[in-house]
Amino acid sequence: MSPKSGKENKAHKPWGGRFSEATDPTVERFSASIHFDQVLAHHDIRGSRAQARMLGQAELISSDEVQELLAGLDQVAGEIADGRFPFDPALEDIHMNIETRLRVLIGPVAGKLHTGRSRNDQVATDLALFLRDVSLATQRGLLDLRGVLLERARENVDTVLPGYTHLQRAQPVRLAHHWLAHVETLGRDASRFRDARARINRCPLGAGAIAGSTLPLLREQTARELGFDAPTRNSMDTVASRDAALEYMAAAAISMVHLSRLAEELVLWSSAEFAFVELADAYSTGSSLMPQKKNPDVPEIVRGKSGRAIGNLVTLLTVVKGLPLTYNRDLQEDKEPLFDSVDTLRDSLEVMAGAIATLDVKRERMGEAAADPMLLATDLAEILVRAGVPFRDAHEVVGRIVGHVTRKQIDLRALTHADLQSFHEAFEAGADELLDLERSLESRSLAGGTARVRVEAALVEIGAELAAERGELERLEAQAEGGA
Repeated sequence: MSPKSGKENKAHKPWGGRFSEATDPTVERFSASIHFDQVLAHHDIRGSRAQARMLGQAELISSDEVQELLAGLDQVAGEIADGRFPFDPALEDIHMNIETRLRVLIGPVAGKLHTGRSRNDQVATDLALFLRDVSLATQRGLLDLRGVLLERARENVDTVLPGYTHLQRAQPVRLAHHWLAHVETLGRDASRFRDARARINRCPLGAGAIAGSTLPLLREQTARELGFDAPTRNSMDTVASRDAALEYMAAAAISMVHLSRLAEELVLWSSAEFAFVELADAYSTGSSLMPQKKNPDVPEIVRGKSGRAIGNLVTLLTVVKGLPLTYNRDLQEDKEPLFDSVDTLRDSLEVMAGAIATLDVKRERMGEAAADPMLLATDLAEILVRAGVPFRDAHEVVGRIVGHVTRKQIDLRALTHADLQSFHEAFEAGADELLDLERSLESRSLAGGTARVRVEAALVEIGAELAAERGELERLEAQAEGGA
């Protein structure tokens, strides 16, 4: 319901007393944020409940007024949950929509809720609560995907495939080792959200518009009630800073880049040229023209969506880079890119977990590719090193051997003892005896290597880490639910 007169237009504005003219309708449309910031409704109501209780404790409102406010906020929360809430774009944002509805439901006492509070610290509080919750949810999504990769790794300790550098076959590795590489990457991503969540945990409520309040607000009380460690320390920094959102978005962009790299491998591996995996029908699509096609659309879309997360981060960095202290309306532009990054990462984690859990590993095809004797050329050089040949010399010798067999189009393993000695007298046997795929794998038993003993130890260690992380997340999730 759009106001029709200047008087009506000003009546619903929190600054209406200062102005004599109505806001132009184009300005209302341009500045409204309710179409996206209603995501914060739950957090806004949670912060308002804490505000009401604090005002009562500070004796700024009566206990009866506290109960009226809490009952009204419960009613508003119910309407929002049931989809009955009358959102009004003319009221600009979720904060004014809730406050205005509260006034309709309980009368003038609703105006006391904003005592000592500005929309500046209100928004900062909502955002902190939101970021704390979504950081936890993102950690859960990353944990679930790592759990899927760990399970696939356990199934594929004996599956061997070529490892690649420059997208060229390099050395043989166990598929389990490959999956676990992604587990490591995503584990670092999870730690970024865990660290960011810790830095969010100071409460903005009570910082006011810029300089705090002359009223006896109990900031420590609202901080405790909302599950924060303490109030924020500087009112100006509190209302002007968006680095918590930036930190989440930076971590999200990095995570999406890592998911994009994993997605790229699924795209490559599912092609006929590789044929290392086949994606399940549930995570693929077909062609509207070519009936034989099975397209890896899910990983392709994830790969494409990484650009959104990167762009969202750049958007907010650009918004804040030139802002003087303290609050400027530019900061309204923080929410759309933030919310989009949250949704994009959440959905990408979910579909990637499903795609990897259900894909079919073509072990025989991987094994055929790993059997390429050229993958063992480095082993041949290291055999010379063990015989006392300097590595640079050994590298050159094996390079000449590789050039020879490539030009002659013969199998490296076909070189006899005499053939190898014609390149260097330190060779003690023929290539067929010196080069063995399983021995090559097992000889890589240094920490972090692809030998069975190292891979199996990593599976145990990572399994224990994920179990511990799962337990801690469940504790935090229960704590968050209890404080909702």
